[in-house]
Amino acid sequence: AEQTYRVTPHQINNYVTQLISVPRLGMEHAAYRIETDSGAVWIDCPSAFNRDLEPVEAIYFTHKDFMGASNQYRDLWDAKVYLHINDAEHPLAEQFPIDNKIYGDFTEHGIEAFYIGGHTPGFMIYIYGKVLFICDYAFPPGSSMQFNPFGPKNQTRKRASRILDIVSERSLEVVCGFNFFSEFDSWREDFKHLLDRAR
Repeated sequence: AEQTYRVTPHQINNYVTQLISVPRLGMEHAAYRIETDSGAVWIDCPSAFNRDLEPVEAIYFTHKDFMGASNQYRDLWDAKVYLHINDAEHPLAEQFPIDNKIYGDFTEHGIEAFYIGGHTPGFMIYIYGKVLFICDYAFPPGSSMQFNPFGPKNQTRKRASRILDIVSERSLEVVCGFNFFSEFDSWREDFKHLLDRAR
């Protein structure tokens, strides 16, 4: 499988790289490598396991759905795995070792982490530099943007206002999602319109 499925990098900027398994492996999703001043980390984890990838110190998960091959990378590199406690207790996550259970907002490696909830009970978003990591909370970018239909719809809509509050206070340039990346200003306008339609 390691020779069939390759984790393929796509450079977003000088410190963020999108990682996607090619060919698609199941419900394929992007993970993101961030080169921080204190070492490399991932946001979410590729589905495929390739032992020749450059190691990371930590894997920060947005939520339980895209844990990919994190157990294998954790073993290979001794990377620390982070997941919110509310998702860590879900049966889907029980098969994955979690080194650090998240209980709320925090900052580490220069990455700001924010507890959102909504789509899943432990959903997190992350900001590093000028980049927002939103995973699959709302997609696709553009006028057809919708909230993720899986999970509690009312909570997903309700907690979206926290996302808007957080990003409104920052000067951002790029949004990285589960299968896309987008210019931030247009994404924010689409997200605002989505929130207005949902109210």
